[in-house]
Amino acid sequence: MKQLQEKIVSEGRVLSESVLKVDSFLNHQIDPVLMDAIGEEFASRFSDAGVTKILTIESSGIAPAVMTGLKMGVKPVFARKSQSLTLTDNLYSASVHSFTKNVTSEISVSKDFLDKDDMVLILDDFLANGQAVLGLLNIIEQAGASLAGVGIVIEKGFQPGGKEIRDRGIRVETLANIKTMENGKAEFFEEAMVR
Repeated sequence: MKQLQEKIVSEGRVLSESVLKVDSFLNHQIDPVLMDAIGEEFASRFSDAGVTKILTIESSGIAPAVMTGLKMGVKPVFARKSQSLTLTDNLYSASVHSFTKNVTSEISVSKDFLDKDDMVLILDDFLANGQAVLGLLNIIEQAGASLAGVGIVIEKGFQPGGKEIRDRGIRVETLANIKTMENGKAEFFEEAMVR
């Protein structure tokens, strides 16, 4: 997705060879025009998958999930990272370790919003080590639901998560797959290698 790659190059900041900051358009401030295009792209790529729910993790996955849900006509559900007074029981839960924050969170989804009849599309902002996707896969398995695939806005293709997920036979669609972030600059794999 050329528009996303251009935004990463122009506004993203490479903080190290493994950390990319995209808070000006994706995970703090949100570019609604870009999110609309991202939603359209994911909806197009998964139009044949029979998706009934989109599953993500708060908070950075919510914007792309909402826009994709709008384009597909399905409701997104987000796994909560923190407990709430209103979300205490009847939950599917899994542990997820964040590489960027170096913290492990217990994520939860209400059993009211995911069940065995659902065909679920996992969407997330980043794929690096794959821990978020694995946690969401665990929740889908607990629900007895089916997996349509995984949609990732930005993949760090030089880290092991994408390979691990694909090696399980899971369909992964990435909009921008980063080959390297050496010398303070993001370089991308060609489109043919992403799919």
